[in-house]
Amino acid sequence: MEHAPFFADVADGPENGAAWWLPARDGVRLRVGAWRGTVERGTVLLFPGRTEYIEKYGRTARDFAQRGYATLTLDWRGQGLSDRLTGDIMSGHVGLFSDYQQDVAAMIEAAEALDMPKPWHLLAHSMGGCIGLRAVIDGLPVHSCAFSGPMWGIQMAKSLRPLAWSLSFGVRHVGLGHLYAPGTDPENYVLTEPFETNKLTGCPDMYQYMIDQALAYPELGLGGPSLQWLYEALKETRALSLHPSPDLPCMTVLGTKEEIVCPRRIEQRISKWPDARLELVPEGRHEVLMDSPGVRAPVFDIMCEMFDTSPPA
Repeated sequence: MEHAPFFADVADGPENGAAWWLPARDGVRLRVGAWRGTVERGTVLLFPGRTEYIEKYGRTARDFAQRGYATLTLDWRGQGLSDRLTGDIMSGHVGLFSDYQQDVAAMIEAAEALDMPKPWHLLAHSMGGCIGLRAVIDGLPVHSCAFSGPMWGIQMAKSLRPLAWSLSFGVRHVGLGHLYAPGTDPENYVLTEPFETNKLTGCPDMYQYMIDQALAYPELGLGGPSLQWLYEALKETRALSLHPSPDLPCMTVLGTKEEIVCPRRIEQRISKWPDARLELVPEGRHEVLMDSPGVRAPVFDIMCEMFDTSPPA
């Protein structure tokens, strides 16, 4: 694989981080990144959320490295340094939600090519949680799965849901699916939303970490989702709600101040998943993995305990 740009100066991860280019089956160029540790008890396959990119998880990789785990992650198609999919590079767009599974397949090929230590475990955040649930249902080769604020439903007022469905469905047929979903725009969220009202983290240091990355490398940033993405996301979350959960150990962390994904959908699934646990994080917002050290440490300890004790898949 050919080496790709990797911005270690803003990642603040383990010292040996690196990135590579790799093609998906349909030719979309993706960027995958890895951090290896000195003690390798396995690898965390980290599925990031919408708008995110490899470097944002440098500190997460450091938390895992301290517990003996390597980390492999990627820029999904349409974000980070992977190929953008419309003329508007700030639009969070995808043709079909199933296209993300091509990215998953390419990531697994990279894990094999890089000889990432086994066993492998999944950690999936937000949109990555939707992609990750589909992947484990379809047989992703992991021993266990962890989710952070997974997008198994999108938080919106009940009265707006029919409008979101009808508008996002309708514009696709008149060639306007690339337009931004209502209430969103091309701006990078962390550069326009004050810390005091942000929905991501209660830690000012972590919020500044995101701002510093966005200012240093604006090419990593992304704006709001397209109407096409919204329709595909609504359709996929509804389809997944009808699937039984996979036979895997599972842990899901959810902040009690979650405002982006739907807590009810998460609670419903975990209540019917035999080998799953839900950890509520008091005062936690959407990105529990990017909160204060006092919040993060117990979450990583519990996750890695599950990874350590998970039987072979």
